Amino acid sequence: MRPEQYQPPLTWTGQAWRLAAMLSLSVTVFATRADYLWNEVRWWFFVDIALGALSYAVVWWRRRHPVAVTVFTNVVAMVSTLSLGPAVLALVSTATRRRWREIIPLTILCVAANVIAVQFFATPEEEDDPVLVQYLVLGAMTAAMVFWGMYIGSRRELLASWRARALASEAEQQAKVQQARSLERARIAREMHDILAHRISAMSMSAGALAYRTDLTGEQVRETARTIQETSHLALTELREVLGVLREGPGDAAPEEPQGAFDLVALVDEARTLGMRVDARCEIDLAALPPAIARTLYRCVQEALTNARRHAPSAPVTVQIRGGPDHGVDLLVENPLPLSAGSSSPAPGYGLVGLAERVGFHGGRQSATVGEDKRFLLHVWLPWQS
Repeated sequence: MRPEQYQPPLTWTGQAWRLAAMLSLSVTVFATRADYLWNEVRWWFFVDIALGALSYAVVWWRRRHPVAVTVFTNVVAMVSTLSLGPAVLALVSTATRRRWREIIPLTILCVAANVIAVQFFATPEEEDDPVLVQYLVLGAMTAAMVFWGMYIGSRRELLASWRARALASEAEQQAKVQQARSLERARIAREMHDILAHRISAMSMSAGALAYRTDLTGEQVRETARTIQETSHLALTELREVLGVLREGPGDAAPEEPQGAFDLVALVDEARTLGMRVDARCEIDLAALPPAIARTLYRCVQEALTNARRHAPSAPVTVQIRGGPDHGVDLLVENPLPLSAGSSSPAPGYGLVGLAERVGFHGGRQSATVGEDKRFLLHVWLPWQS
């Protein structure tokens, strides 16, 4: 991680305590030689103040130009004790970057500047102290500043990495939530289509008979109207069941058990009642099918009959279910294409697309082809176990 990425922004409170710490250090050291400079070397007194003020101005650019500011403040601190505060802050700030190619040269420069200051710019009172002791103290202080800055930098980087990890985790969670919402919308749309398309196509077929047949007796009209009423009632009931399943509250609805393979007989009989010519053959034991596969098989047959009723209402439909535990379940639905598409022919929908998603979810395969004999064939293969 680059230092710019984990350096926290400076607030006014952070600026205030840093300024207070610099002033405390600078004033404490300057007070030890202020009398001597004023009485003996007055020009040095004013130079010290001027260079110190310049260091305090320069140190605020330490993050933008860390090496240059540290070099300037440490060089100036050889002759200006008021520059010690900015020099210490600049060195510690550079050490927080934890770049050895910057820390090692600047540490050597800081030690060298302190040695030069002791040798050439010390006051008579300071010259009385043992030189070795001064060197040891200055070396220990420099090392402490460097290690303290590196510790602060490592802590900042650790906190920044935790913050970045938390943000990444939150973004990932939001992406998962968005994906879950998309999948839930697709599931709702698929369930709605499976229910409404089948029922509404049946009502459309019965209503079409009322619109175009002029030879129907009163009893036949009433029977057709009764069929439309029952079909619409079933559509509303099944829609209410799906909405009940999709609600979150456990007491929102008490839906019935979803359709399974045993409802295939009723589904085919219903299609025949609506006037379709359906030849259905089942060569497997429906009771042995897992519930998930049985429900998917039911939806496949339902969608196939719905498509045949919408696009080829008068054509005969052949439904064949075969297979076994070792092979899986094969569903073959075949019907001839209409000779011509009328102007009122419905536009292609997304039923087969949603059905393919449902089949693929259980590890199956689906294909819809038109043969040379102008016959539409829907082939669905499902594994025996999902």
